[in-house]
Amino acid sequence: MRTFILVLCIAVVSCTPKKQVELVSQFTPGQKRLIESADQDTPMRVYKITNQQDSLLLRTQCEDVIPDPNDKTLQLCIDRIYTTVRDSMSLGVGIAAPQVGILKNIIWVQRFDKEAFPFEYYLNPKIVEYSEKKQDCREGCLSIPDRSDTTRTRAYAIKIQYDNFTTRDTVETVEGFTSVIFQHEIDHLNGILYLDHLEQDMKEDAAK
Repeated sequence: MRTFILVLCIAVVSCTPKKQVELVSQFTPGQKRLIESADQDTPMRVYKITNQQDSLLLRTQCEDVIPDPNDKTLQLCIDRIYTTVRDSMSLGVGIAAPQVGILKNIIWVQRFDKEAFPFEYYLNPKIVEYSEKKQDCREGCLSIPDRSDTTRTRAYAIKIQYDNFTTRDTVETVEGFTSVIFQHEIDHLNGILYLDHLEQDMKEDAAK
């Protein structure tokens, strides 16, 4: 009798259905609709400071992403951002997710410091060290149409930390013009435009 009860209890437990775990998207419903509105070969609209609503978003701090290679929405987002920066209407050397309306820490950078100048994506990038040496650089921005200016506050070399789908917390030192692209795009993730650096230049000139 005891054996029968024990077997019966085990059978009941083993047959109890497991509770389904619902996966929560790391994108808001609005972001998902924007990302999934077209395929990976379709560029996204570039947000401009000449549009008031766009300008407000471009001044907003972005959030980190979970670098999950199984996240199809994240992969599509990365692909569409790349398509946008390589589109004939844009053709930039770098782009950040907020420039297409996605407030996530994702950037693409053209690596002029590597052979064949490849474009590479970076998740959750941040600058952990700046060189004291500065460099002048002519900068433009896809979100600031019909304008370019020379900034003088960019570090010549930076140390960056980032994730991608295969590695976490990778640390790398970047120099020269490519470091300016990284600084420019990571600024976007923090709601900063290169125009802010021009204002800093003017303040420093006035203080001399």
